[in-house]
Amino acid sequence: MSLDARERLIVALDVPSMATAEALVARLGESVWFYKIGYQLAFAGGLSLAAGLIAAGKQVFLDLKLHDIGSTVTKGVESVAQLGATFLTVHAYPQTMKAAVEGKRGSKLRLLAVTVLTSYDDADLAAAGYELNVKELATARAEQARDIGVDGLVCSAEEVATLRDIAGRGMVLVTPGIRPAGSAQDDQKRIMTPAKAIAAGADYLVVGRPIVEARDPKAAADAIVAEIEQATKP
Repeated sequence: MSLDARERLIVALDVPSMATAEALVARLGESVWFYKIGYQLAFAGGLSLAAGLIAAGKQVFLDLKLHDIGSTVTKGVESVAQLGATFLTVHAYPQTMKAAVEGKRGSKLRLLAVTVLTSYDDADLAAAGYELNVKELATARAEQARDIGVDGLVCSAEEVATLRDIAGRGMVLVTPGIRPAGSAQDDQKRIMTPAKAIAAGADYLVVGRPIVEARDPKAAADAIVAEIEQATKP
């Protein structure tokens, strides 16, 4: 996949208000081309911000992790497709993924299946009643997503190499839990540096707090883009 290093960086707008998000976007300027909007901002007016970003030529990843009865998912995806977002997440349950594929039909929207949340480890899955460990569950869900026709996967950098073998080059791999060297781990349990994630086979890297909470967010973003560019040189 031929992508500009700056296009590979997705900044997570995990902030509490539209004013904070708009100020951050203004500070980042042309350093960032791609933004992720999740629950926190979506419920605070973030969908209108998404429309504005798209109109301004930016790309938007709506991290809404849809999971509901089939008809509800299909109709929800149809609405997102009309908005013009680039990516939308759904949980990687077969019925949900099939409904989402139906909903995005005929549009440019790309669906990303969430295999296993990066805040989960084997103990968390066991506590939730799963008999599979993280690697086994992520692998099984990736195979289902591929066969159903989902466009890509959201997965920990630890699973990228394994899932790339399953996904082939036809699916994109989007990796959250990215932390530049020296950053705090926060609540993520499966993390990796930008360079290592790219080397493992990730197409896009989602970075939140290391940029959003940086003293100079633009400089932090530029440093990560430089690391991605270095990692992608032949």
